[in-house]
Amino acid sequence: MASKWRKAKIALGLNLCVYVPRTREEEEDVGSSTSSSMEVTRRFSNATSLSPSYSSGSRHSESRLLPPTTPTPSSSGLRLGKSGYRSSKKTCAICLATMKPGHGHALFTAECSHTFHFHCIASNVKHGNQVCPVCRAKWKEVPFQGPTADLPSGSGRINPGDWPGDDAWMTVLRRLPPRRANSNRQMASALQAPEPTIFNDDEALDNQHQLQDKHFPIREVGDQYSVRPLEIKMYPEVSAVQRSTTLQNFTVLINLKAPITSSRDNLSRNQANFPPVSQASRAPVDLVTVLDVSGSMAGTKIALLKRAMGFVIQNLGPSDRLSVIAFSSTARRIFPLRRMTDSGRQQALQAVNALISNGGTNIAEALKKAAKVMEERREKNPVGSIILLSDGQDTYSASGPDRGHSQPDHQSRLSFSARNTGSSGFQIPVHAFGFGADHDAASMHSISENSGGTFSFIEAEGVIQDAFAQCIGGLLSVVVQDLRVSIECAYPGIHLNPLKAGSYGTRLLNHERTGIIDVGDLYADEERDFLVSVNLPAGDWSSEMTLLKVQCAYTDPVIKETLNSQPKEVRIQRPQTVKERVVSVEVDRQQNRVQAAEAMASASAAAEKGDLTNAVSILESCRRALSESISARVGDRLCVALDAELKEMQERMATRRMYEVSGRAYVLSGLSSHSWQRATARGDSTDNASLVHAYQTPSMVDMLTRSQTMLLGGSLPQPSIRPAKSFPLQPQPR
Repeated sequence: MASKWRKAKIALGLNLCVYVPRTREEEEDVGSSTSSSMEVTRRFSNATSLSPSYSSGSRHSESRLLPPTTPTPSSSGLRLGKSGYRSSKKTCAICLATMKPGHGHALFTAECSHTFHFHCIASNVKHGNQVCPVCRAKWKEVPFQGPTADLPSGSGRINPGDWPGDDAWMTVLRRLPPRRANSNRQMASALQAPEPTIFNDDEALDNQHQLQDKHFPIREVGDQYSVRPLEIKMYPEVSAVQRSTTLQNFTVLINLKAPITSSRDNLSRNQANFPPVSQASRAPVDLVTVLDVSGSMAGTKIALLKRAMGFVIQNLGPSDRLSVIAFSSTARRIFPLRRMTDSGRQQALQAVNALISNGGTNIAEALKKAAKVMEERREKNPVGSIILLSDGQDTYSASGPDRGHSQPDHQSRLSFSARNTGSSGFQIPVHAFGFGADHDAASMHSISENSGGTFSFIEAEGVIQDAFAQCIGGLLSVVVQDLRVSIECAYPGIHLNPLKAGSYGTRLLNHERTGIIDVGDLYADEERDFLVSVNLPAGDWSSEMTLLKVQCAYTDPVIKETLNSQPKEVRIQRPQTVKERVVSVEVDRQQNRVQAAEAMASASAAAEKGDLTNAVSILESCRRALSESISARVGDRLCVALDAELKEMQERMATRRMYEVSGRAYVLSGLSSHSWQRATARGDSTDNASLVHAYQTPSMVDMLTRSQTMLLGGSLPQPSIRPAKSFPLQPQPR
């Protein structure tokens, strides 16, 4: 137990200290105060205060934060005032244990000059005690956890497995908000109250976008928002084909890129701080978080989960709405769908902070309840999503790799609006996060795949917040909805072969002369690449031939209007003779991506059958093929990244034990990323030093950087924005 508590303290940064100088008035108060009897209690809690860093009071000098050169526990660490209770300054008045800097315990000095172990006084404050246990002075400031980091500038990353972030969290002070009568009692009674039969108690939407909030200043939509068109580019496999040549599989690449809003486009990247993106320039979100609080989440895990949820709550805007489902042996809605105004954030933080871990793991019931929240809400924000986190097997269904490879029917437990209907895009995607070595990766991947969401593998405890940050960075930047791509053949003799679109729904119509790809939502600056194969007949063609016409229809979620792109055509030359066949690097690059994804799927299937040797061989064959491609010969970065990812998968399939512990989850999270062409967390997939950082958008990078460099009132290093695809496009599309 002691080792677990020490691990939690180190992970949360409780080994750092704070010095709070006293004002002259406070010195007088201390001098006039009389010592009263000590309250000697020993209280421990695995729940830390969740307000991460966006408290308004903390931005003023009265917060009295540590100077930039914060002393470490190995140095003097704590400085005491000259006056005070000298006889007991080396003993914590709460637990009566010795207080020595550098002994692994954070120390807290109150404004009355009395000093305590941080975890002791934080527990007191958590239970509502805001007076000094020694002198009974009423405090204006109380301890909580606030983040900061001294991280190198660079693109967003998720910390690797050893999570070297112990010194990135410092103890700071928060100005007490005005006391509300019976606020704690009201929250406790709300958590214990019976759930309504129908979840139609969602808070009304802010349809006018007029709500003012100190974190998200709102203006009229027309003041800072302008519609940008979806970009469409097309690349033929080769630019010229001899007239007499017949080809059955001629490939054309269709590249789509989502627009960015004018407010983001005009935001200077040289600003020292990260101002929150105004909600007038993006679509508000309805988010349901489904959190595993089973017994296996006890200790460090649930503490880090609460911290991550605190980050999510603080980064939602006043028009966004959040609901929280907690599950163990049963599932319960602990927080209804509420707008994240100041009061909404405070209530959400209190609800999450009250979570305790016990019981089994009932994912099925939790999903059913999350779908119920989404389906029975009276009003709907334009964007809706469910985030699911679990660290264990579903103990209430016969599933998992150790039980005959059968999968539970989680799909049937999602209401209709949360499933992939195959005809109108994806309405309520479930973004699943498998936590640790014991979660049911196969089931969680199936849940996300069937709903149109992604599956992420959180291998290390300290990565929870970064993984959530990357996810909400995308959800808070949706600029395209219900995207549908229409592809038409330009000549009677041409027809489409089966479309390769990963997990996206496709259809061939009109005797295979028309193709449809249902893409759904796109985040700002996000790209999609689809390979279309057609037959190419010989004939007496003119010097130029039009192969395909492509058009996109989608909804702008901010102005709520359906937009249609201008039709784009792809042409090739049909000369009598072709001197040199020049292959498009862009097409070859995407062919490599599709080939790698297919190899991952085949290797996963072989591994599930117990044939790890064959699985590793499949991946090795793909790596050889990639090394011989045109992209590899020109040093293409995507090709290098794919090879690194395949190699990592091979290593995680070295033994059956290794595959069960991390290989399965790593492969499935990679498959999820490539099939949806969307960033997922897996190992060090978004670490700055990793070669594998596919599909990150600038909004995701910004949120990751925010997660790792949060400073109260301080400046943040300028992020290195990596576009979703940073590879040069040559030659120019035709």
